[in-house]
Amino acid sequence: MFDKAGRKKPKKYSKDRILLDHQSKQIETINEIENKINSNNPLGFSTVAPVADYVDDSRICLTSVHLPDSSLLSQVNRILIDPLKKIAPGLHYYPPQSLHLTIKNIRVINDPPNFDDDDVAKAVEVFSKIIPRHRPFSVYFYRLLLFPNNLALIGTTDPELDCIIADLDRALSRQGIPDDKKYINSKYFFCNMTLARFNERPSEALINQVKKLSDAIVVNFKPYLVDSVTLLSCNAVFEKRRIRGRWPL
Repeated sequence: MFDKAGRKKPKKYSKDRILLDHQSKQIETINEIENKINSNNPLGFSTVAPVADYVDDSRICLTSVHLPDSSLLSQVNRILIDPLKKIAPGLHYYPPQSLHLTIKNIRVINDPPNFDDDDVAKAVEVFSKIIPRHRPFSVYFYRLLLFPNNLALIGTTDPELDCIIADLDRALSRQGIPDDKKYINSKYFFCNMTLARFNERPSEALINQVKKLSDAIVVNFKPYLVDSVTLLSCNAVFEKRRIRGRWPL
């Protein structure tokens, strides 16, 4: 579709949102992930293996996140987690203080950790230089996605996120601590907030509830501004966490 000036029209994201070409690429990546999950083929990207006790999980990662404001945390709990608990109370749901938006991995979870104090110091140096150079960016939540052992709230973003990740990748590699996570696409990234983890195949009731809630995400969630990045070590459910630094965008 083209406008009167011959320019390509952006796609409709919803009734009141416009989907930019950059976001289209992000959605293509997300759809590719979903297709991999639904196939019988190897996933081709890093995931967290389930454990019996997520809270006491001794596997630790080094990663960077955004810690959401209280308004978004309240909204996520009221609109998403509370209804899910009624259908599947046995899942491990993230409490409000553990909900976060993933920005950039450095070392995936492992026991013993795949990093030492020197690696942490190098990462702090990189983040302290790179993050303040960048601008805040918006996240546009639009769906839920069931992974093999977790459920996540998914959002496209402004192009700034990819710029941040690219700069961090280059700087971390120069310091000898490149990201060791395997991605399905190394060019287009997106934001996700893990809501729950589980060890068994989701029930049909849960799958149906996830679809129902997912269909209303665009209506219920306004764009959210990410204005800071926190570097920390923690396990998969944000326990045993140790803050290493926080920087404004």
